[in-house]
Amino acid sequence: MATRTDASTRREQILKEAARLFAERGFHGVGVDEIGAAVGISGPGLYRHFPGKDAMLAELLVGISGQLLTGARRRREEADGAPAESVLDSLIEGHIDFAIDDRPLITLHDRELDRLRDSDRKLVRQLQRQYVELWVEVLRAVYPGLAEPAARSAVHSVFGLLNSTPHLGRPGSLPGRTATAELLHRMARGAFGAAAGA
Repeated sequence: MATRTDASTRREQILKEAARLFAERGFHGVGVDEIGAAVGISGPGLYRHFPGKDAMLAELLVGISGQLLTGARRRREEADGAPAESVLDSLIEGHIDFAIDDRPLITLHDRELDRLRDSDRKLVRQLQRQYVELWVEVLRAVYPGLAEPAARSAVHSVFGLLNSTPHLGRPGSLPGRTATAELLHRMARGAFGAAAGA
């Protein structure tokens, strides 16, 4: 008999493979049978975990937006009392981890967000706004002279920079995870400093 942990792990495997396949071939270019084959179960077997592809897409895009926000809140709380620059560095590190490790989700968000039901799309946008505002608050603590609209623009610009990882080539063609993370971090800090005129 499958345990709840087994089912949770299976769901995670399905979502990971669905994200990869959707990113490679587009949402409509992938069938349920292919996703099932990628995780070693029949296509119809997927329906024990998800009602269909639409539900997988929604869970992927709503899920990652929620995870980013939760992770950022946790990083800010853990850095309580630390200098604002340390909090900003921690936020950047967290987003870089996502940008390097979850590249298919970036592609998926760019291409398929409009396929979500209105309610799911609104939830993604709501979570993303909260994520941006958390960054804006921290950024303005580091650069108090930076006006709020400029800070918001800077945060969106840095997200664009960090989320460019799907365009960096195949994972094996990158200079290595550590070197890539360090480069992205320097670029993000440089962009924020330039926005603040520092």
